[in-house]
Amino acid sequence: MPGRRQHQLILDAAMLGVVGALAAQVFMLLLHWAQAIFLGFAQYSPPGLPEEGGVLKEVIGPHWLWLIPVITTVGGLISGVLVYSIAPEAEGHGTDTAVKAYHFAGGFIRARVTPLKAVASAITIGSGGSAGREGPTALFSAGIGSIYATVFHRPEEERRLLVLMGMAAGLAAIFRSPVGTAFFAIEVLYSTMEFEAYALLYVLLASIVAYTINGLFVGFDPLFTVPAMGMPAASDYLWYILLGLIGGVVAAMLPSIFYYMRDAFHAIPIPPHIKPAIGGLLLGLMALWLPQVLGGGYGWIQLAINGNMALTTMAVLVIAKMIAMSLTVSSGGSGGVFAPGLFVGAMLGGVMASIFHLSSAAFVVVGMAAVFAGAARVPMATLLMVTEMTGGYHLLVAAALAVSISYIIEVLLTSKLKYKSLYEGQVPGREDSPAHHGDYLKAAIHILRNHNITLSPEDEHMDLERLLDTGMPVDLSDNMQLRLGRLGSKSPLANQPVRALVELLPEDLANEVRVAAIVRGKHTLVPYGDLIMKPADRVMIIAPMRAWKILSNYFDFNHASATDSEETRSGEFTDVESDSSA
Repeated sequence: MPGRRQHQLILDAAMLGVVGALAAQVFMLLLHWAQAIFLGFAQYSPPGLPEEGGVLKEVIGPHWLWLIPVITTVGGLISGVLVYSIAPEAEGHGTDTAVKAYHFAGGFIRARVTPLKAVASAITIGSGGSAGREGPTALFSAGIGSIYATVFHRPEEERRLLVLMGMAAGLAAIFRSPVGTAFFAIEVLYSTMEFEAYALLYVLLASIVAYTINGLFVGFDPLFTVPAMGMPAASDYLWYILLGLIGGVVAAMLPSIFYYMRDAFHAIPIPPHIKPAIGGLLLGLMALWLPQVLGGGYGWIQLAINGNMALTTMAVLVIAKMIAMSLTVSSGGSGGVFAPGLFVGAMLGGVMASIFHLSSAAFVVVGMAAVFAGAARVPMATLLMVTEMTGGYHLLVAAALAVSISYIIEVLLTSKLKYKSLYEGQVPGREDSPAHHGDYLKAAIHILRNHNITLSPEDEHMDLERLLDTGMPVDLSDNMQLRLGRLGSKSPLANQPVRALVELLPEDLANEVRVAAIVRGKHTLVPYGDLIMKPADRVMIIAPMRAWKILSNYFDFNHASATDSEETRSGEFTDVESDSSA
């Protein structure tokens, strides 16, 4: 990057680090108020982390747990009405929304989503919803990065980077994990072992600043307290291998349970506003038997680390927490999946430690890392985050071994499954992200122009642009088609940015429709989200077959050929420009 631009981004990282730390404090304050209102009404208090001012003791009031289903239902109803009335994209676990915004919306997150996500998530979790604070914080702070980019008129590439900076900063503050959350922000984007490496310097700086500022409020000790212990013995690594194998199986179960539960809620023929209340009611009824499933469960994790939980209880909670998380978040409630994922892994590690008389602290910590690393496809980030959150640096090698095995097992077991990761917005690699399609298009055209490439006879006689001009679709893999449509002056998309197309489409199509290129006169433009589409533009679109009827409301696919055909239908891409040409 040019020096001047790099200096500006460094200042941006520092600024967003400060703002991210303050945003995390605001969210924690909202969460504290919500818990005081809802759980206070039920006179129930779960164990809390001493490092956050809590007490490792469960308090049940005179009404026992009978009011719990009431508050989980009311909390779900309030959250559902807020989210689905104002900004439906704020439902579910917010990290996925931020990931989708990075890949498919040029990093753009509507301003209203940021405060709404914080309030709805505080109500959901504060009323006992089985969700974590990672997702809300990620979307809350990423949204601040998007707003920052809008206010200062930053280009799309920088907007995406600012979103990652904001996400990393908020997470670093709330989890006291500066290095791990920086890696999380650049690793969670992809479902394979790939990173957004160019962003690491900036997200790491934002994370460190946020961690430092947050430490002035709450101190710098890790969230969890792990007793002092020596390095694992050589024989212990056999147990960690076993934990990695079992953790991989459990990790493979998590996405399927979570998303099939979501599909089941989507199929219920009632307004979505009410569905989080149904999830809350079912969760509350479950909590009458197992109150440990309520909330994020960090206090229960600490008790497991201390060896103060029964074997039978932990074994039941491995499955029960997966169901509880799904009832809360898959129903449309607002909350994250990180804390529940750690909880499942912690209980699994505790079960193994109890059965084989091993160190509870060591196996609970390593179990936390192993399960979530596989389920979310973020092995490096989870390894670093759990290590920083527990201060268990002496377990780094053992955790790395279990995490690696769990990740491999999870990938193998889910290869044929519909749902492979807890983060549905992930794409396999950089080449699959629309954020980088422009770079690949430029590189491909450069290769075609500067290298002598021999094509097959069929390819030599095929003029793709002329074929598309006829209105004939080109069939691609996975039931996708490529077509060229002309943008009319009366189209709702005329003089609108490219990202406006995604905003107009139904939710089930928004992530499948791609603008591959825009042909304007003699030039082929890279379709950045902020690029303004002008009347008479010919827009090259990739979409599933079911989408073309809707897209025909915005484009003319039967008369896509240019009026100045001799000049524009030359059969080759004569130039490639970015949004600066608009």
